[in-house]
Amino acid sequence: MKQEYFVLVLAHSLRGRLRRIHIPHKALYIAVSLLLLCCLSVFGFVASYARMAWKVANYNALRTEAEGLKSRYQNLQKKVSEADQQLATLEIYAKEVSLAYGIKQRLEGPTDISSEGALVPSFPESLQDYSFLRSADQLSLKYRVARRAPSANARPNAWPVAGRLMGGFGSRLDPFSGEGEREFHKGVDISAPTGTTVRVTGDGVVVQAQYTTGGYGRLILVDHGGGFQTLYAHLSRMFVQVGQDVRRGEVIGAVGSSGRTTAPHLHYEVHVSGLAMNPYNYMRQSAAFQQPSSRKDFPF
Repeated sequence: MKQEYFVLVLAHSLRGRLRRIHIPHKALYIAVSLLLLCCLSVFGFVASYARMAWKVANYNALRTEAEGLKSRYQNLQKKVSEADQQLATLEIYAKEVSLAYGIKQRLEGPTDISSEGALVPSFPESLQDYSFLRSADQLSLKYRVARRAPSANARPNAWPVAGRLMGGFGSRLDPFSGEGEREFHKGVDISAPTGTTVRVTGDGVVVQAQYTTGGYGRLILVDHGGGFQTLYAHLSRMFVQVGQDVRRGEVIGAVGSSGRTTAPHLHYEVHVSGLAMNPYNYMRQSAAFQQPSSRKDFPF
């Protein structure tokens, strides 16, 4: 039995010869099958690559989102920690107020008849009362200062501490590095050993006495009336309270190195109507004023 085949006729354009090529059916079917198999393989490879690329893109997006969520979670943890610290501080204040004013956070009377006991201020009400008392005290202090008539000794014309002038008023380099941009020094620095007594330079009222985080450390601010205020910073101890009347020469604190300092000294400022003035112009009017031994120790 003869094998079935296809005849492919090829004609030469110049010579005019005809050539017949016999292609068996079986060989043609095999070639077509191989071609289809190759096409399917290529399609499968392309589809697999596209799917893998899509998964990689999704993985990168999920990883970026996870990092963002992690960062937000850390920020929330930080805020919660700060809130816990503030709540703890408020609870301490509330306990202090409770001890000072006899405020309780529960019902009076025995536990078995607590439902019939007299109600006292709740915890939020106690905090509200405490805030009101603090604001009222501050307003009272501001009113006292505003209404207070300056005395003859109110002008700060005295030395606050016995020591040597080491840092002057005005522009200067950073004392820690000694280089970089110049900064404005709003007062004078008077070097003295730790514990040396600090005296107020004029009659006035203490309007601030606390530890600050801005570099001054422990500071005392005195209002003398007439727009005059004096500031004493880097103290080791404070002997006065807010609202206390003080007289020129009265001991209000002790020299120290609290805050941002390189050595024990007193940082002293004089403000007139809110503007920092050169304290030296007032200190030299004191009867106890002594000119420093050298210009190096006195940088004015």
